[in-house]
Amino acid sequence: MNTLIWIVLPYFCLGVFVGGHVWRWRHDQFGWTSHTSQLLESRILRWGAPLFHLGAFGVIGGHAMGLLVPAALTEKIGISEHVYHTTAVWGGTVTGTMLVAGLALLIARRFVNGRVRRVTTATDKVLYAALAAMVALGMTATVATNLLGDGYDYRETIAVWFRGIFWLQPHTELMTSAPLVYQLHAIGGFLFLALWPFTRLVHVWSAPLAYLWRPYVVYRARRGAAPAPQPPPAVVRDTGRRGVGAHH
Repeated sequence: MNTLIWIVLPYFCLGVFVGGHVWRWRHDQFGWTSHTSQLLESRILRWGAPLFHLGAFGVIGGHAMGLLVPAALTEKIGISEHVYHTTAVWGGTVTGTMLVAGLALLIARRFVNGRVRRVTTATDKVLYAALAAMVALGMTATVATNLLGDGYDYRETIAVWFRGIFWLQPHTELMTSAPLVYQLHAIGGFLFLALWPFTRLVHVWSAPLAYLWRPYVVYRARRGAAPAPQPPPAVVRDTGRRGVGAHH
């Protein structure tokens, strides 16, 4: 069972994640979009979308730092474990709270506004449910275990197991000793990756990042000779009348 959960499942989900994106791009490019509903409702979206996206960026950055960067490396550059742990816990709490608030607004918007509710697909509902479960487990691990509880050093267990997956050396014993909430969060994370290619989340790979540094007004240079000035409509009309009269 441990081999199935901590070895087979992660590789299967990663395979679906990669293969699903390839399939989606080849067979559903017209559906490769965020399916925005901004025109249907913008008041709640104006608050929910920034909170959700900023919180998500912070949470993803925190996960990348905690799972991919070994503890020995941060200590080597002068960041003590206490400083790292304090920063990670409080940073995760703040960004996680932003994510929770933004997601709650986006979900409420889907049910409160009738027009938005009618364009919400079954895939959207599954996506929001998966996001809510992931966020709930993550916040429980961050707040209940690390902020209010005794804490848990996942960098010596879960992070090592996670990096081992990509080195083809996953150590299952590191996960069997982890707290249940962390185990569920890890399983949910990989299942979420398998769901990703079949939802609107594919639009993140096509985000117009150039807009972040593009000026508000774009001046375009005119190449070649400038077109000859056109006569005003009144002159054209009068010339046409004279031409008709001369012909007769």
